[in-house]
Amino acid sequence: MSDFLEIEDLHVRFRGPEGVREAVRGVSLAIGQGEMAALVGESGSGKTLTARSIVRLLPPDAEIPQGAVRLDGENLLAATEERMRSLRGRVLGLVFQDPLAGLTPRHRAGRQIDEVLRVHSGLSADGRRARVAELLEMVSLPAGERIIRAFPHELSGGQRQRVMLAMALACSPRLLLADEPTTALDALVQTGILRLIDELRRRLGMAVLLVTHDLGIARRFAGRVHVMQDGRVVESGSAAKLFAAPAHPCTRRLLEVPDCRTVPLRGPRERLLELDKLTVSFARGRGLFGRPRGAFRAVDRVSLALDRGECLGVAGESGSGKSTLALAVLGLISSEGGLRFLGRDPRALKPEALRALRRYMQVVFQDPFSSLSPRMTLADIVTEGVEAHAGRRLGRTEKADIAAAALAEVELDPAWGGRYPHELSGGQRQRAAIARALAVQPDLLVLDEPTSSLDRSLQFQILRLLAGRLAARGMACLFITHDLRLARGFCHRVLILQNGRCVEQGETEALLAGPRTPYARALVRAGLDGESF
Repeated sequence: MSDFLEIEDLHVRFRGPEGVREAVRGVSLAIGQGEMAALVGESGSGKTLTARSIVRLLPPDAEIPQGAVRLDGENLLAATEERMRSLRGRVLGLVFQDPLAGLTPRHRAGRQIDEVLRVHSGLSADGRRARVAELLEMVSLPAGERIIRAFPHELSGGQRQRVMLAMALACSPRLLLADEPTTALDALVQTGILRLIDELRRRLGMAVLLVTHDLGIARRFAGRVHVMQDGRVVESGSAAKLFAAPAHPCTRRLLEVPDCRTVPLRGPRERLLELDKLTVSFARGRGLFGRPRGAFRAVDRVSLALDRGECLGVAGESGSGKSTLALAVLGLISSEGGLRFLGRDPRALKPEALRALRRYMQVVFQDPFSSLSPRMTLADIVTEGVEAHAGRRLGRTEKADIAAAALAEVELDPAWGGRYPHELSGGQRQRAAIARALAVQPDLLVLDEPTSSLDRSLQFQILRLLAGRLAARGMACLFITHDLRLARGFCHRVLILQNGRCVEQGETEALLAGPRTPYARALVRAGLDGESF
């Protein structure tokens, strides 16, 4: 098999106040036409920067001092920007890790897929409409008006990622760069998406570079695997050989399966949060003569209770209502039914009292790149909430001390207070978001897929840290996840949602050992028995 993509001695570096930082150091690899290769490594190892270098979509302060990226013999690093624009979307398909950052917030999903076809395909308007419907079906999204007319913020994280995949596959590209393409998807959908990519690879002869921190995915789908550490490729080889006999310590560490256990609940229980038949509805729009079309129930009469020091996992497939439930708990969207936090209903409070109550609840969103201000340093980001609730500006020394302590708590270098979010990897950005939430010292921490962008080792490091904070502070945690392996190690209880409804909840081990409903059994089987991998 001849090499279709060749990366030779690639270097990427950043210049900043701290001097020159080498992020990618002499990476060389090759992918044959029709081959799927995986680029794996810990968060911050340089995987995403390597992939973005191929399409020349690097941050403004990044530079490539040396190296070559040849696509079918053409050096893309020497190509003009006009040439690169003609290749992106037509020859090079792109699926990046942060779908919300990759989608235009002001355009509907259908229009964004149609735009790729309009620019590159030459199809008529009717042909493009038919192709959009076909692409949505291919990525397991209904081709009805709700998805086509939805704005990105109206879709779940998994739905946004599938829209991005539809855009990438629109013109049947010859090379697909998939940077964590299933990070936001539950185990039931991951297999379908990856099998789809693999099927298209075989049918179209498409080369695929799969960037992932999930070793199970690499083992199942990749022919060759390249392991990165500190900006270098430290081990390469066939997937079968590399997983059977890993030679480098980094590879062996990635293959280890660490564990994390919550601290058992002891002593008297204090109720922190209680929901009684909570319901969240969204209008379906208006029909003929402006008449309302009715309401869509994203969360349908969900009841739960959460005690201080306890972690409740909320699991379910993408679009099941998990994130909507979290937003309702935080009072960020309207809801009906019972909701009490620290004995009070946040919806009944005046703005000043509500702001004071929110000091005791914090959230870590799924997409850290969108939730962190690109114009603020990490020190400003971490201390922003502290200043807001203190009602005063912090002094320079005080701010630096608080930021350094918060960054160290999530295992980031305390000296990184002067860095900006785009200078961090996806996993590092998520840890910064967690540091911002912990700095306020809340009673309730709502985690919306907080470790989805991290490799398995770092996932458990973060969860061990959070488990320790639950015990030390008596803090409660609402853990939104599609990964039941993480819920098993971190949560005292698990609640499973399907189509906005609670189909089952109970003690974690008991529920996962013997789920009663067909949906829960399918979710557990896919998430724990390895069927997806």
